[in-house]
Amino acid sequence: QIQLKESGGGSVQAGGSLRLSCVLSILAATRYSHCMGWFRQAETDKEREAVAAIYLRNSWTYYADSVKARFTIPQDNAKNTLYLQMDSLKPEDPAIYYCAASVGLCPTRPGRADFDYWGQGTQVTVPS
Repeated sequence: QIQLKESGGGSVQAGGSLRLSCVLSILAATRYSHCMGWFRQAETDKEREAVAAIYLRNSWTYYADSVKARFTIPQDNAKNTLYLQMDSLKPEDPAIYYCAASVGLCPTRPGRADFDYWGQGTQVTVPS
């Protein structure tokens, strides 16, 4: 059973930075066989879109065009923690951000249906 817990959301001015954390509870022997993703959902009736993903075995990464060169997904293996480092935040970035996991390779273009395990989400706001 995989459990994910996000933290680090909050309010930050446009142009600022914020780092989200996702603590991954998983058997150490299987950890590197997973794809981890960060998704966001701006409103309940909006699509939950992938912003970044990483295949833990070889660190292959995916970034949505809207966040390239602004967001990165560093890891701390000793803490079983995946981060979403968000820099140069824009007014269009506010959303609930979710951490997700799936077994196996990351899809070339990750989507919500590709992931089986989800965290509870953490809110990010960017006041205008």
